[in-house]
Amino acid sequence: MHDLTFVHADAAHVEWQVALADCQRQLDTQDFLRQARLDHPPPLTLGWCYLSDYYALAAEAILAALQQNWPGVSWIGAVGVGVSASGVEYIDQPGMVLMAAPFPRESFQLFSGRQPLPPRSSAFIPHTALVHAESSTPDLQELLRELSARTATGYLFGGLSSARNRTLHIADGVFSGGLSGVLFGPEVELVSRVTQGCQPIGPARAVTRSDHNLLFELDGKPALDCILHDLGVERDAPVETMAEALSGTLAGLNSAADDAPVLPGRFGADTLVRHLIGLDVQHRVLALADMVAPGMRLAFCERNAAAARADLVRVATEIRSEIDHGARGSARGALYISCAGRGGPHFGAPHAELQTVRQALGDLPLAGFFAGGEIARDHLYGYTGVLTVFTGH
Repeated sequence: MHDLTFVHADAAHVEWQVALADCQRQLDTQDFLRQARLDHPPPLTLGWCYLSDYYALAAEAILAALQQNWPGVSWIGAVGVGVSASGVEYIDQPGMVLMAAPFPRESFQLFSGRQPLPPRSSAFIPHTALVHAESSTPDLQELLRELSARTATGYLFGGLSSARNRTLHIADGVFSGGLSGVLFGPEVELVSRVTQGCQPIGPARAVTRSDHNLLFELDGKPALDCILHDLGVERDAPVETMAEALSGTLAGLNSAADDAPVLPGRFGADTLVRHLIGLDVQHRVLALADMVAPGMRLAFCERNAAAARADLVRVATEIRSEIDHGARGSARGALYISCAGRGGPHFGAPHAELQTVRQALGDLPLAGFFAGGEIARDHLYGYTGVLTVFTGH
């Protein structure tokens, strides 16, 4: 692939016009330096625009300004309760992050409600896809599976828009509902990993009886009894005591075909963390915020900042090592989509999560947002981070 120098910018201001002008100055300066360094620099073709929800109502105006100032660049992105750049996060404040890359135009295609997926007979064969969506989209998990099946590798990465006012995503237009994003051909090389934010508090058990989202038995024992045992709560404790103990407890699910956790006490990348939404003391039943089927594996878990930090270091270091010791060239830019429940408030200090990424990857151009759900492969995750690094020579 030709030179893959990314440009990137981030800014925060109560007025989006001021933040956008600041970002555009940063991009202009970096693009000028890029062009001065190269004899025949390839044009920038794909841009990312992530906006904090303070700017959500101005999304159309921001996109129009980007398209006017950067003709020839296709823009994708989303709104989040926070956005992130290299070593920096903007959570609960006005902020925007922009990034652009000079991918060959034939190496990617945008998709949205206005731009359908290419037909299977098309000469363009998608290998991976960056996906933005919303949690209110009907049959979202099935749509992700269908899109995954349309790619050669099955690998999707992305996240769900999150906002207190207006959720939306961008693909050369501003959209609510459905899916949008960009399909990448084989020329666009990337390395991507999921980092977990929860830690098991008990053993992994087999689901032996369930119905839709109702969990009756684990390893042949009543589901409620299993979680009370893991939490150290008496079987005949008052309902209020049970409810209080369960309030911070989640369920980590794996299908029977998924990989087992890599180490005891740690979830593997396939684990899907879901909320507990109810209990029936009389019948010893739990209700989950997802379908659960016999044969699946389940471990009760809780959010854990130390475990999240350690797993993020592991994932970022693995990516760095794979790039350094492979034939992919060097890291050129990164996307990091993290759960809205993570960031500084969870990691203990402002910017701590993004600084952890930067320490492992270096001062790499990076854009991302804090999502209402994270996408990797054909799964919809929670409390995770999805780190993707683009490489090139």
